[in-house]
Amino acid sequence: MRGVLRSTPQRLTWVGQHPGTTPAQRRAPNVTASDATQKQTRFVPKRIVVAVNPNASFGKTRAVGPAAVQTLRAMGHDVTMMIEPDFEQLLVTARAQVKSKPDAFVVIGGDGMVNLGVNMVAGTSVPLGIIPSGTGNDMARVLGIPHDNVEKAIEALAEALARPARTIDAAYATSDDGEGRWFGCMMSAGFDALANERANNMRHPKGKSRYTIALVLELAKLKRIDYVLTMDGVRTETGATLVCIGNGESLGGGMKVTPTAKVDDGLLDVLVVQPLSRVNFMRIFPTVFKGEHVKDPRVEVHKVKKVRIEAAGVVGYADGDRFASLPIDIEVRPGALKVLAPPVT
Repeated sequence: MRGVLRSTPQRLTWVGQHPGTTPAQRRAPNVTASDATQKQTRFVPKRIVVAVNPNASFGKTRAVGPAAVQTLRAMGHDVTMMIEPDFEQLLVTARAQVKSKPDAFVVIGGDGMVNLGVNMVAGTSVPLGIIPSGTGNDMARVLGIPHDNVEKAIEALAEALARPARTIDAAYATSDDGEGRWFGCMMSAGFDALANERANNMRHPKGKSRYTIALVLELAKLKRIDYVLTMDGVRTETGATLVCIGNGESLGGGMKVTPTAKVDDGLLDVLVVQPLSRVNFMRIFPTVFKGEHVKDPRVEVHKVKKVRIEAAGVVGYADGDRFASLPIDIEVRPGALKVLAPPVT
């Protein structure tokens, strides 16, 4: 299935190969904008590009894209919905769409789709909208976007379109071979990355518990990793169980790994957990869901603008997506990303 669905207040047409479903299968859920959105006194229609996770085309979230388009179109917006067979083609189409400078670029899916969106719009004036329908949805959690109710997330997006976009920081990572990638929330580069790699290869379970189970399974191979960390020019050699770099606080579906990280403070939080035995790791692990693990003296948090991470045999994961083997250089880019999210309260 491939093509671009173009929507205006007057018509809804398919450009490209028709997906081949029946009219009943193509019918979107009855999702409407909130009363507060509909009562806007000065409505300004926007040109919006919506990118849908290709892996959701036949899953339980396949109706989310049409539902979002239906709601935005009912409000009077001009919507282009991108549907591609794989991420590679989606990247090509998304780049072309962002170059046309739409009023918003919206992604529908999990953190992988959010990372795609961040890499499309960071450093541009195009704001990123998020309708989370994945398992972790960590960036949505950080931004206060409803992450467990699709209808509420669509309504939140519709309301955010009526406000100025929020400006936040983004992080830019560069590998030693010159590859670069933006991320919005978190990079993991240790035991946590190994667990992430295991979780991404697991078929079951499908929910957010998959990462927790992967952590427990990976625990059997827990070992010290020798790092060289260069933080704001200061070089340190240290052993650790895991290292995370947070622009936001959340990882793995709500674990507050870097609980003091703020997406708009111009800093990154570098979490370093000293080498732990399996028993001690399991004692600390439950406290991460409330961010209380940072009270343990074996857990350090450094606030920096730049960090270089070096370690043998470790792969860095950016927003849950495999990026590159260490060494990796990471720096914060203050104000590099505009997002459509609830205002800070």
